[in-house]
Amino acid sequence: MKKMDYQNVKGTQDYLPNAEVIRRNIRRTLEDVFIQYGCKPLETPILNYTELLASKYGGGAEILEEMYTLTDRGKRDLALRYDLTIPFAKVVAMNPTLKMPFKRYEIGKVFRDGPIKTGRFREFTQCDVDIVGVDLQIAEAELMVMALDAFRKLNLKVSIQYNNRKLLTGMLDVFGTEAQKINNVVLILDKLEKVGLGAVISELNDQGLSNSTIMLIKQFLTDERNSTLSYFESFSEQNEEVRQGLNELKELASYLEFLNINKQCIFNPFLARGLEIYTGTIYEIFLSDQSIKSSIGSGGRYDNAIGGLIGTTEKFSTVGISFGLDVIYTAMSKSEKELRENPNIDYYIVPLGTQKESLLVANYLRNKGYKVEYEMSNKKLGKALDKANKEKIPYVIIIGENEVKNNQFKIKDMLSGDERVESYLFK
Repeated sequence: MKKMDYQNVKGTQDYLPNAEVIRRNIRRTLEDVFIQYGCKPLETPILNYTELLASKYGGGAEILEEMYTLTDRGKRDLALRYDLTIPFAKVVAMNPTLKMPFKRYEIGKVFRDGPIKTGRFREFTQCDVDIVGVDLQIAEAELMVMALDAFRKLNLKVSIQYNNRKLLTGMLDVFGTEAQKINNVVLILDKLEKVGLGAVISELNDQGLSNSTIMLIKQFLTDERNSTLSYFESFSEQNEEVRQGLNELKELASYLEFLNINKQCIFNPFLARGLEIYTGTIYEIFLSDQSIKSSIGSGGRYDNAIGGLIGTTEKFSTVGISFGLDVIYTAMSKSEKELRENPNIDYYIVPLGTQKESLLVANYLRNKGYKVEYEMSNKKLGKALDKANKEKIPYVIIIGENEVKNNQFKIKDMLSGDERVESYLFK
């Protein structure tokens, strides 16, 4: 018989207990924050019609190239979801009676057949929050302060860069960029911090832009004043999109300053977010220590997606934010030693020929809310105590025949070495 290949599919991985404890703590922390901010839980299918995920309101050409597609027995064209945004937009489109504003969170697996790098896989977990029905920038401000709150509870220092797609596309229009080339130019500008000015200008030349347009864009990229909103005032008089984007940024900045988070939230006029879905504010979250260069969370406003799925021009004010659980786990990178200092077990019960009676005590403690491990492999007491020490379990309960006879059990404090006896009626 041919030996089976036991390797994981490229871009996927197993998480053994030590790692999975950390991941679940991250998930639990994020979920607690989402609930604290009034978000309601939602779950959407992993499997979707290809037509839905490939719509122009989806992830754009770059992500569609990474989409996993398949057909079922009925020859229907299906795909695995590549994010949680379009499935959420579908839910709102299918449920017109939802009360607005509607604020939801979802944590689930998504799939992309794309490049693999630190913290990025082909099967990964996203943690999303979206708000529908609020057209004011207070929705963006709430999601940004929520993100800072979540990462503070995860003991990760982060900053948030933000921009507005209207401002950026309006500026490109002012510079004479042809309408059909604006999205490509936006994608190129988004690479500025990664590849540098020279490479960006080279790619702009490849787009066939006029020399005057490239010169104006270069001036924009290198002007020292471009990091201030006042720089865009004169351009707002020439272009309606610039005017709208600037007004929205001013509104958002006023909230950030009032909430005293303006030092952690930084305006970046070249932040673009590659997805065509975005219509206004966009933002990305970065680790302050730059131990991971890419963003560990991102989002923005996408007001046209839900109406587009319904097939109308109706606007649904929608803004969202997404956290990558896997990249957060990579960022935290706790060692096994640190994990053991925060044990997942309260009591470790060691029976000495008293298996049935020890099970009674285990159930008694679990019913009181404690986390209890029961030794089932008949380890000798010395080896059992070694296990408790290695795994930093705080208390060991030893139950022998004498303890059962005297209706009591012994609790050993593994840190101090002290022992105490607690009464328990075995019969």
